Amino acid sequence: MIHELYYREKEKQEQLITRKNEKDESFYNGLFDRYKHSVLNREHIPLTWRYDLDKESNPYFMERQGINAVMNSGAIYHDGWFYLMARIEGADRKSFFGLARSENGIDNFRFVGEPVLLDDIDELETNVYDIRLTEHEDGWIYGVFCSEKKDIESDDLSAAVASAGIIRTKDLVKWERLPNLVTLRSPQQRNVVLHPKFVDGKYAFYTRPMDDFIDTGSGGGIGFGLCEDITHAVIDEEKLTSIRRYHTITEAKNGEGAVPIETDRGWLHIAHGVRNTAAGLRYVLYAYVTDLEKPWIVTAEPGGLLLGPRENERVGDVSNVVFSNGCIVRGDDVWLYYAGSDTRMYVATTTVSKLMDYCFNTPKDPGRSVLCVQKRIELIEKNNRLLKECKGE
Repeated sequence: MIHELYYREKEKQEQLITRKNEKDESFYNGLFDRYKHSVLNREHIPLTWRYDLDKESNPYFMERQGINAVMNSGAIYHDGWFYLMARIEGADRKSFFGLARSENGIDNFRFVGEPVLLDDIDELETNVYDIRLTEHEDGWIYGVFCSEKKDIESDDLSAAVASAGIIRTKDLVKWERLPNLVTLRSPQQRNVVLHPKFVDGKYAFYTRPMDDFIDTGSGGGIGFGLCEDITHAVIDEEKLTSIRRYHTITEAKNGEGAVPIETDRGWLHIAHGVRNTAAGLRYVLYAYVTDLEKPWIVTAEPGGLLLGPRENERVGDVSNVVFSNGCIVRGDDVWLYYAGSDTRMYVATTTVSKLMDYCFNTPKDPGRSVLCVQKRIELIEKNNRLLKECKGE
């Protein structure tokens, strides 16, 4: 017999899922719109994924397999639906992937099917998370994610080794797991993104070379590398694209976010930058553009952050963090999905035109406070002249 509390909780969940997600009119910057509610959180997870509905075996209707957070989702538009491939973190700290879809990309996201069961190719693999979805010109949809296992050479229980796992599909239902990416010159990899097109006839990856699981060490920024065969992906050389710099939003580390967007002026990138604060690491999003033919060469990189955590987005398991690994483009419109504080998923909407204007016309970071002030004073003086002209002075 199904427990009667199931129907009560099901109705509560239905009200959450069908709630209209309106724009946050209190926010304005001319570049993107924020929304009042998260698009996915732990309460969106189907009850059948969490509860034993049988009243006899679960008389108190307890969560038998609880969910802690829903975050860091890959995104793709497929067969008329906006899909998020979410990182779902169980109460046991193990993450897995689940697909949720919506007709408008703003609200009414519902999980479909069952959690994605990956082929078990490494008995030491402990956790998987933060997938990016790339619709590649070879006809496959690829998912590239972090594959984590314990560092068996260390006695530290928190010491881990990170690699880039790869899966692929044609229908978002059946997934084929490929061997993990191998980077010969980088001990560890996180935040790896597959470029959607061949470069010089090869598969191209944006990487994040790291000496350690947390610290980048000698890793100088976002890397770029090529491989011949994605079914046994090996990268020998990694070139740097967007590099880390002292006293900027990328000082501690940075990493590629969503799959780059092709435009007539270059590849548009959304990445994350990390800096240290007295309260810990602060993650924000930033944008940059690379050359169409040589997508490792940066052609525009505006100074500062594109999007940072705000209000409720700042509160969660890892506070003061926004993180994106997925956006969807339809024509000129962009849906940028990002996690707030490693706890829940949000969306911001904008256009390719606005993002490119932002990238090419926002001042670069000159690197010194005095130069930043000079640029701001130039802007103020220009505006004062315009205001005087409008008043006829």
